[in-house]
Formats: sequence, C-alpha cells, structure tokens
Amino acid sequence: MDKYRAKRDFATTPEPQDAGDPSGLAPRYSIQKHDATRTHFDLRLEWDGVLLSWAVTKGPALDTSEKRLAVRTEDHPLSYLDFEGPIPKGNYGAGTVMLWDIGHWRPVEPVAKGLQKGHLHFTLHGRRLTGGWHLVRMQGKAKHDKDRENWLMMKEDDDAARRRDPVLRYRRSVSTHRTMREIASGADPAPAEHPGKRPGFRKPQLATLHDALAHGDHWWHELKFDGYRALVALGGKGPRVFTRNGHDWSDRFEDLLPGFAPLDCKSALIDGEIVAGAGLQGFSNLQKAIKAGGPFTFYAFDLLELDGTDLTGQPLHARREALDGLVRQAPPLGLVQLSPVIEGDASESFATICKAGGEGLIAKRTDAPYRAGRGKTWLKVKCERRDEFIILGWQQSDKRGRPFASLALGAYREGDLVYAGKVGTGFDSDDMEALSTAMKPIARKTAPAKAPTSEARGVQWVTPKLVAEVSYAEWTADKRLRHAVFHGLREDKSPESVELEGDVMAEDDTGQTVAGIRITHPERVVYPDAAITKRQVADYYAAVADRMLPTCEDRPLSLVRAPEGMRGETFFQKHAGKGFPDALRTVEIGESDGQMEPYMYVTDASGLVGAAQMGTLEFHIWGSRRDRLERPDRMVFDLDPDEGLAFAEVVAAAGDLRDILSDLGLPAWPMVTGGKGIHVVVPLRRVAEWETVKLFSRVLATLMAEKEPDRFTATMSKAKRKGRIFIDWLRNERGATAIAPFSLRARDGAPVAMPVGWDELGQLRTAQAFPLQAALERDWPDAAGDDPRGITEQRIERLQSLLDG
Repeated sequence: MDKYRAKRDFATTPEPQDAGDPSGLAPRYSIQKHDATRTHFDLRLEWDGVLLSWAVTKGPALDTSEKRLAVRTEDHPLSYLDFEGPIPKGNYGAGTVMLWDIGHWRPVEPVAKGLQKGHLHFTLHGRRLTGGWHLVRMQGKAKHDKDRENWLMMKEDDDAARRRDPVLRYRRSVSTHRTMREIASGADPAPAEHPGKRPGFRKPQLATLHDALAHGDHWWHELKFDGYRALVALGGKGPRVFTRNGHDWSDRFEDLLPGFAPLDCKSALIDGEIVAGAGLQGFSNLQKAIKAGGPFTFYAFDLLELDGTDLTGQPLHARREALDGLVRQAPPLGLVQLSPVIEGDASESFATICKAGGEGLIAKRTDAPYRAGRGKTWLKVKCERRDEFIILGWQQSDKRGRPFASLALGAYREGDLVYAGKVGTGFDSDDMEALSTAMKPIARKTAPAKAPTSEARGVQWVTPKLVAEVSYAEWTADKRLRHAVFHGLREDKSPESVELEGDVMAEDDTGQTVAGIRITHPERVVYPDAAITKRQVADYYAAVADRMLPTCEDRPLSLVRAPEGMRGETFFQKHAGKGFPDALRTVEIGESDGQMEPYMYVTDASGLVGAAQMGTLEFHIWGSRRDRLERPDRMVFDLDPDEGLAFAEVVAAAGDLRDILSDLGLPAWPMVTGGKGIHVVVPLRRVAEWETVKLFSRVLATLMAEKEPDRFTATMSKAKRKGRIFIDWLRNERGATAIAPFSLRARDGAPVAMPVGWDELGQLRTAQAFPLQAALERDWPDAAGDDPRGITEQRIERLQSLLDG
C-alpha cells in the first residue's frame, strides 16, 4: 500500500486508509465510475489482500469485438471496494466517485501466472456485469511509459455478451441509486425501486418424491437445486426473503437483495431457490456463504403475484411467461436467474446432471395451477438418495480434539419419531464446532426415539430440535442408513416437517438409480452362470436404449419376468401390474372378447429400465404401434429349427427366404434370436391390415414348405417339425408378439437377440453369438427398416403365381 498512501493526503480526502478485511469465501470485485480529469471506470479485483486495479478509459463493453484500454494503476486497499463520494480538488484523482458495480469474481486460471504472462481470464458475478472476461497486457511500449502498463479489457462470448451498452444503461450508483451530480452534492440515497404494496408470505407448493421422469405434452422438467427454498417479496419497503416455513431471512441474504432492483414491477412474489453464488456449488458452500454474507444466486421458477394480481390460479406455462418477462430484465448469469426448463424427453439431461453430481430434476405439469402443500403436479426425481433427518444425539469420540464421532439420526414416520441410524462422515472442523455448540444446550438423558441397545451405547441424546441434510446409498435390511454423509444443518426446516416420504424404511435394499429409476436389490444375481446382477441388467438396457427404442417404442409389449433371477420363477406378462414404475406406460386395447385391457409400452430409456426394475429380462413387441394398432409396420418370419439341426441349415433357410422376399420386392433383415433360430424381419408401410399381412405370411411359409417338405414345415405340430425348420408365420396376427431387437433372453449366459448383416450371418455358428458383454462391445449394425414396402395387391398376386407354379 506504500504507493497508494504516498499519493494521498488522508487529512483532506475521504478515501479509506486502512487495509480492510479479506473476503470469507469468494474474492470480491467492484467498478467505480470516476469523474476525474477524464471520466473513466476503475476495475477492482480482490487478490492476496489488495485490490488489483485498472482504469478502463471508456468503461466495460458487452460487445465481444470491443477492446477497451485498461491502464494498470496502483493496488488499492480492500476497504476501497465500496467507496463512493467526492474527492476534493487538489487531491490525487480529484472528482466524484460512483460505486457503479459490485459483486464477486472467480479466476478461471491462476492469477499469479496470468499477471506474469499478461493474460487474466476470469468471470464476474456482479449486480450489473456478469459472465466471462479477459484482461490482456499490450506488448511493446507498455513498460516504457513511466512503468505504465496498458492492458485491454474484452468480453467473452457467452449469454451475457452483446447486450445493451452497460455504460449507457446504468447511470446511477449500484448502492445508493444516486447520479454523479447527486453524489457530488451529498444528496440522500434514492428511494426503493418497487413502490407497490409488498406481498406477504404464502405457503409454497412442494414436490412429491417419484421414481421416474414424467412424460407427455403437459410436463416439463427443471433442475433440482442444492440450496434453500425461498419466496422473495418485492414492494415499497424493500425486498424480503421468506423461507419455506415463513421465516424472514432477509438479513442472512442481504447480499442477494440488490439483485432484484432491475426487475421492473411495482410488487411481486417470486418462488425460487437460493444457492451459493460466484461459481460455488453445493449445500455446504451455501452454509459457508451465509456465514460470510455471500455470495448467492437466486433461481426463480414461479411467480405467485405481480403488481397486486394473484397468478396462482393460472396454469404454470402462463405464470412462467410472466416470470420470464420480469426476470429477463436482470443481467444474464447474474444474482437473479431463471430456472432452466427442459421440454420434451429429459432422460439425457437427467443422466448428464447426475454424472456431474447434480441433485436431480423436478417434473411439473404445465397446465396446473399453483397449490400450497405437497401434490402430484410437481414430482422430484433424485440422482442420489438425499433427505433431511432429525439429530437425536451424538456418539462420543475417543480421538483427542474431536467433539464427537457420529450423529444419531431419526425422522417422523406416520406421526412417530423413529431411529434411522448414524452419520459419521462429511464434517469439517467448522461443522463439528457449530454442531457441538448447538447440541450441548439441548442435551438430555433419555432417547427421543427407540434405538437398539447396541447402537445406543455411548450416545449422548439431545432434544430433537436440529435438522441435518444427509445423503446415503440405501436403506439396509435392518432399516438403517448406509454410507451416510453429512452436508449441513437445515435451519430453514422444522423437525416436525421431517417426515419420510413413502414407506422408504420398508424397502429392503434401495438407492441405486439408473436412467431415473431406483433399482431395488441391485446386487441380486439374475444370471448365476454369468454372475450378472439386476443392476447390470438395468445398466444394459440403459446403454442400448438408443438402438432398441427406434424399433420398440410405442408398441404394445409383453414381458418375460424373473423377479428372483433365473433360479426363481419365470413368467410371461401382458398387462401392467400393481407397483410398476410410471415410466412403463399403459394403453387401453380391446381384446377378442371385447374387454379393454391395459397393455404396456415404452418411449424412453427409463421405460426399459423401469421394466428391468420389475425383474424383466425379455421384451416382446407387437408388429404395430399404438397410434395405428390395426396397421402393422413389420412382418416377422421366425425360423425355429428342430433339435439336432445344425445352425448352418437355419442360416441357409434365412438366405432362401430373403431371396423369395426380394423377388417379391420386399427387402428384409436378419436377427439371431438369442435362442435357437433366426428372425427374418420385413419392414412394412402401414397400408395393409392384420388379416392381409397374416394371410401373406402364411401363404409364403406354406409355399416354402410345399416346395421343400423335407426342409420346412408351416405347421406348429411337433411331429411334423422333426428334422425340419418351422417357418413360424403366426407372429403376424393381431396380439401376437416377437422378441425385440437387442432384448436379453431368459437363458443361461444372458444371450441377446441381435440384428446382424446378411454377410455377418453366414459367419455365425449359433443364435446365441452375442452374450450381454459382447453385445455391449460389438460394432452395431446399421438399423434396418429404412425402406419399408407395402403388402399390395400386386405382391399378393405375385405370391399367388409363385404358389401356383
């Protein structure tokens, strides 16, 4: 600070002299508009106990093509960060100083290295400037002009770029809302931005825990944030932040409140989530931010009231449209942002979020009004198991300096407080100190919930007043949390609200999630000979979904289930049963007796995995899709050999069938079934009905059997099948199914029904050539069916002529 102090007479200038206090969590930043000899903007970046400073001659520009000269000046004390006021004439830098922007910043690359090489890359998290920026030192004369360092300040190309010129847009102080003239004259701070009557607290709408993502035109998904739920009320007496229980926490989030100033309204009540800001993530960092006074970010996802008008009765899409118009006035990537919306299939987004360590997604019905309390129009789908639990006590530690070894946890279940196990990891020294301080005054002699004697030994019980957020792998068989990790105290939630959602403690083994579906008993061995578990089956169907769905989606299907694995009972199921995941959808279809029955179908990976969760190994599909059930789009010939026939004979039969179909103008592709035979599949245009397709396939099968009766049969009789190949044409009648491409088979070794090329088929020695791992590792053939043909009268006549010949 020697250079800074040497230039100033602190007896005549109001500029701060003391060094100031460093930030607690994230480095701070500010820009001061300085009306000195020339008006310029001073950029301040907190680093290593000082403010690195540059004088930006024309101010920052959001146009990525603009390069603004930034002259490096002496380091300033941290106390200068929020300085505003007039510097009297005769002093260094005489003129009016306005606090033009303030916030936090985050270096993208190491600062020391950047200063040395002359390139600082960083992000700003200010009230006005946001996003990525670059400072680049000019070469040549930069160090020959009285040690003056000339840099260039440039905006990175991101969502905050190419907006309205901020220098022209913001002409008032970011803190006092005064103009330069008002600051110079010593005028009082300007009044609040929102002059209307501030709304009061309302009970928020809550989401219900769900196993799968939602589907359909009336749903969208939003991120599940790792923070505090908050309702922000805007009005004449300034913004207020309410927790989900109605507590006023405006003082704790004071650093966030100015972020609502740009919202052009008289009053509003906005629903959203407060998370740690300035690039920080996670609930533990949010708690640290609360202690440090920031940084924060507010993600708005609903608007309950605007300018005195109640919007809760309107559908979500209408409320969101109003919210978009309101929040869009705030700087992009700033303190106040819109919750991103995922429309359509959210499976890929969910997988990406979970892989990145995110919380999960919230599914919301877009046509539903806003209703307080927990309901089914908002559904939360979590990446991991993470809930709130009540602290029941602490386990004494035998390590010196450690106040406790673990915490005993509980939750309410049907009105009773029940013991749920212990958490012994996730604490840092600050957590332990805070927990110890909070628990000692509420210590008690008796346990607030019944716990086994073996687990109660050495526990100091407490009155159940504290709530902790804990993640865990699963519930064990004895109803205890497994691999629990502490994330922080939830001061915004009361113990009475901590109730287990659903009968989770009744589950024997849960917690592993695949494609949004929670897999129970994931370690159960399904294929004993191949040591393949239920989790591996679920993972397989998630991995092959992109290949399997083009053929399987939107078709009525039947399942072969083995809930206890191959050593248990295996059965065929046509209709959805109780407890099936919602991702396995149903469609009502009339059967031959006139009754309507719920048939299953899938549309995405979660549907396939949802079936696997119910013990499904095989998927069998109809030859038509649910939008045109009476018009099949595929014809299947199942070449089923008698025992003892070599696989090469089945391959030859498939080739002969292909040639006949080709003569009829019907391209076909082969699939080894994972059993004994081969399917020859003909893609169809949806012009013929079931009876026509069935008749065509029967006639063709009969033709081949009559021409070569020693090789083929077209009847199911086992007696007539001896030494022959049964050409099964019965797959082509309404309600009949065939094994789906890429489906596992309920056979030893976990073979897969695999589409292959005609050249490849001749090289195979068995229909079970692709067990699960080989199916995952092989190069997938191009999907067949790009050239569907119709069963036309001309083709029927051609087939009849072949039969007559």
